[in-house]
Amino acid sequence: MTDLVFGPADNPRAFRDALGRFATGVTVVTCAAAAGPMGFTANSFAAVSLDPPLVLWSPAKSSSRFVPFAQAQHYAIHVLDLAHADWLPRFGRDGAGFHGLSHELNVEGVPLIHGALARFECVQHATHDGGDHLIVVGRVLRAAYREGAPLVFSQGAYGQFAGI
Repeated sequence: MTDLVFGPADNPRAFRDALGRFATGVTVVTCAAAAGPMGFTANSFAAVSLDPPLVLWSPAKSSSRFVPFAQAQHYAIHVLDLAHADWLPRFGRDGAGFHGLSHELNVEGVPLIHGALARFECVQHATHDGGDHLIVVGRVLRAAYREGAPLVFSQGAYGQFAGI
């Protein structure tokens, strides 16, 4: 067995490297904004409660898209599958966003992207300060899913889950 590498939690690189050992799914969160439909790539998604149905995600306060997402009363979280790797740069910093991407609006006016592995349409339930991020808790209004393999992020790389 390999020994653990120890570093102080206040060392950003050591902390990020330790967090990177936890594999996460990858999502694109969408909302309606004054400038048009907006998307945000996030791996900070988690279930909070089944009753009521609550989920959370955490946008970085330093993001140029932070304000519209922090203020959005309605938004959708799209879980990506392996086929959606091309969505990552599109919704990353300086990406094309919705330009040229087929989508529809739900009854609350939130842009919905076709083909996601799962989708959670939410109304903002609460927000909490989370250091350099905002913790956004949403009450799920509608959820949908399909079969497929999730896109996974771990140790700075995207890939797939291999079962044992």
